[in-house]
Amino acid sequence: MSDSPQETEVDWFIFVAGSLLLVAVIIPIVFAPDASRELIANVFTFLTTEMGIVYIIAATLIFVFLLVVAVSGWGRIRLGDQPPQYSSASWIAMLFSCGIGASLIYWGAAEWVFYYLDPPFGIEAKSDEAVLWAMSYGMFHWGPVGWALYCLPAIALACSYHIKKIPSLRLSDACEPVLGSYTHRIPGRIIDLLFIIGLLGTAATGLGLGTSVVASAATRMTGLEDGFEMQAIIIFIVTITIAFSVYRGMDGGIRVLSNINMSLALILVTFVLLVGPTRFILEMAIVSIGHITSNFVRMMTWADPLERSSFVESWTVFYWAWWLALGPFVGMFVCKISHGRTIREVIFGMMGWGSLGCWLFFIVLGNHAFFLEQQGILPIVQEASEVSPSAAIASIIAILPFGTFWLFYLAVIGIIFTATTYDSASYTLAAGASRYLGEHDHPARWHRVFWAAALGILPACLLYLGGIRVLQTASVVASLPLLLVYLMLAVSIVRTLSSAVATKD
Repeated sequence: MSDSPQETEVDWFIFVAGSLLLVAVIIPIVFAPDASRELIANVFTFLTTEMGIVYIIAATLIFVFLLVVAVSGWGRIRLGDQPPQYSSASWIAMLFSCGIGASLIYWGAAEWVFYYLDPPFGIEAKSDEAVLWAMSYGMFHWGPVGWALYCLPAIALACSYHIKKIPSLRLSDACEPVLGSYTHRIPGRIIDLLFIIGLLGTAATGLGLGTSVVASAATRMTGLEDGFEMQAIIIFIVTITIAFSVYRGMDGGIRVLSNINMSLALILVTFVLLVGPTRFILEMAIVSIGHITSNFVRMMTWADPLERSSFVESWTVFYWAWWLALGPFVGMFVCKISHGRTIREVIFGMMGWGSLGCWLFFIVLGNHAFFLEQQGILPIVQEASEVSPSAAIASIIAILPFGTFWLFYLAVIGIIFTATTYDSASYTLAAGASRYLGEHDHPARWHRVFWAAALGILPACLLYLGGIRVLQTASVVASLPLLLVYLMLAVSIVRTLSSAVATKD
């Protein structure tokens, strides 16, 4: 784990340009918040309405493409020539913690509320049919299609890093089979810069949602106001945790924190399952999984051409944009930890284990929340829609046995969940802005810590503007230019794997 300058030489163009872009976004938000808020709302509406079908087509094609790669002979190709560096349990914990932050807690208990009040396909709101779709759609959005958008960059980067032995985790190098001699010239440099932009935008979304979870738990415990000041303090605490983790490195920090994170999350979910309406939760789980299975293709291809509602634009398009923008970051991290595994293991591991981990939260927390609403125990629908989903999850946790303890636990897990995602983000930002990074090398510590600090600035500014739409827009805008990059990554995968098979033959 060397931090020598030769092994971790900084790509100063990417470093400086990414930093300047961050400053360029922050300044108008701070000095012209009203105008920024209006512009962000207009941009979100335009992109999701006019470009929505592009995201739906892209997500569908990527999902099918990866399945074909996994079941083909290419799936047996091994990444590197040594056994896996991490155990399967640690590998799953790290890829899950990297890909999913406290956003899962934010939405897991209350996302169904918004589908229940405004269901797809012209279904009557609050009807029995609306309940079925509400309990299924959250799992769909956090399921295999979303993880496929993470997985494509992971496979493309693994092809260049482990198979072609290019000692760099830059996105441009993954596109080398398409870019050729332009990999380290203007087109390639722009691709690397787009990675920085995409990650900073979506990191702001995830950090903002995670901060809301912690703030709601703290408010419920202490009675203090859940305002910008509290959220800024929480972002500072999370940022310090991230910086410490990435300073410690992959094994001493990120792997340890990921394993702790998974253990704490499973304890919370198991406790809710056991003390909650266990039979109801399990019955709804079976029904929801069956409903998704029988309607998967319909949900994946639904574009609402008659424009019966804004459901697709507000949710499905947003989620595909979010997963897509985060994809290169998650891909870089999963590539780094997947040495020794096969292409098939990575694809099915991400799309399978990743989806199951997310579904566990939606099944237990979501169905428990719905039970509380239906029985008149808590007004979950009102609180989630009129206050925030994070306020709803705090209320749900507060009425559990030993509620004060579990509220504190929720705050802690919210911090750790957020930190385990964005310590990985800090690491990959530093890796993406490094010229050279061998299989056993890591970016310089100061470089990793710098991006950890930078990641805390943008979400604080967006929370200052307020509103979930502000955070959602950051993801959609950041993802748009990456659509073309994903096409190049897919072509690069085909060319690299075809060449690898031909060489063995």
